[in-house]
Amino acid sequence: MSNTPNRASNPAGKPRKKDIALDLSTAQQMLPLVKSIVSDIVTSRQAIAKLTPEQDRLERHRRDLVWLERQRRYQVKDEIAAAEKLMTGALTELTNLGVNLVDDEAGEVDFPTKINGRSAAFTWKLGDDTLRNWHYNGEEQLRPIPKDWDQTGVLTPLRFRGQP
Repeated sequence: MSNTPNRASNPAGKPRKKDIALDLSTAQQMLPLVKSIVSDIVTSRQAIAKLTPEQDRLERHRRDLVWLERQRRYQVKDEIAAAEKLMTGALTELTNLGVNLVDDEAGEVDFPTKINGRSAAFTWKLGDDTLRNWHYNGEEQLRPIPKDWDQTGVLTPLRFRGQP
């Protein structure tokens, strides 16, 4: 008899994150939805950044506030909570799509892919109308996406771990 306990490989029962590799045309089709989600994230972040100093000031002086200032204190608290909730929901949506937020201030995201068998990503930034650049994971150098990649099949199609 072994002294080693029998443990499941996934004891918490949590779903395992799937490795996603998007082809260029799928990433381009996702872009309108991703633009909307990233816009919500950037707007929420800006609202939080704008309201936080006011909230801090009102909190520091909460015992000395007149009624209108107290009312504003509660309003600011509610506005920050709403912006945080919107941002959390938007981040969850991006995660569920398999898209990675790189910079929440600039609205930059990566669409994971495989290029020449290596993990890579198409990069997009809020304000851009299309995907223009890509990079290998772990590298910061952005490379332009060749125009013929849509037709040549250079990129690996959408694939999940365990699929052939």
